Parts: sequence; C-alpha cells; structure tokens
Amino acid sequence: MNDVKDLHEVLAPVVEQVGLYLEEVELKPAGKRTLLRVTVDLPDGPGGVDSDQLVDVTREVSAFLDESPEAPKGQYVLEVSTPGATRKLTTPRHFRRAEGRKVVLNTAAGEVTGHVESVEGDTLTISSGGHTSEIAISDVTNARMEVEL
Repeated sequence: MNDVKDLHEVLAPVVEQVGLYLEEVELKPAGKRTLLRVTVDLPDGPGGVDSDQLVDVTREVSAFLDESPEAPKGQYVLEVSTPGATRKLTTPRHFRRAEGRKVVLNTAAGEVTGHVESVEGDTLTISSGGHTSEIAISDVTNARMEVEL
C-alpha cells in the first residue's frame, strides 16, 4: 500500500490512541528511499503538542508500520511532526486551535491581522487594536498563524 489516503485511514486510529489528531500524511521520493511525513496535532482547542506526546506518537506509528503490511514498500524514512507555528488555517478546527493566537487573514475586503478571540460555528471573532470583528470562515481566502515574540 503506497496510497496516502489508505495510509491516513490506517494511521488515524494509531495517532488517536495517543490522544492526538492525524492532520496529514505525505509520501515523497527522497533519493532511493521514500519520505513518509506524518503531521499530528491536538484534536481541538488551543494549546500545543508537547515533546513527550511527539515521542509517544512517533514510537506508536513506527511500531505499527514495522508490523503492518500497510507500510510503504521498500526503504522509507518516517518523519513525525506538528503543523508548526505559522501553519495555514483552513477549517473551523484549525481556527479553534489558534484561539488566543495572532493570525493574518485575507478576505475579499482585504487583510486582517489580529488575535482569534473565539470561533462559534463558522464565525471567527478577531480582536485588533481594541476593536473586535466577526468574520465568516467562508469569507477567508487565506489564513495563517503568526509568531509573536
């Protein structure tokens, strides 16, 4: 099995057993090997994946693949990571994960930079400079978290 969709399907329960969410699975050629990139995140809400959780999920995914016929054929390198601090935001779950964080949104009306105060259904409440505004997620054409130092 070298199909990303199939790998996602069999790896999702393994990741969930560790209390995480399987965000994405990628397979890429890497010389004579294949790179299997598994991106994990918290299931919902604000916070971050800590290093212990990342170690645990890497161990579980690796052990599963070592014993599974679903593992990529031939030699492969397993990389397990999180979406990162400047991740793209595309779903309501992504925006809920960004609550309290600074984001940059593009809409038909222009760019909005501010902090995600809340997500109710498909509506974001963004605060910027003491002003809050509500934006429908469907009106967002591009969004990402921004690192604050």
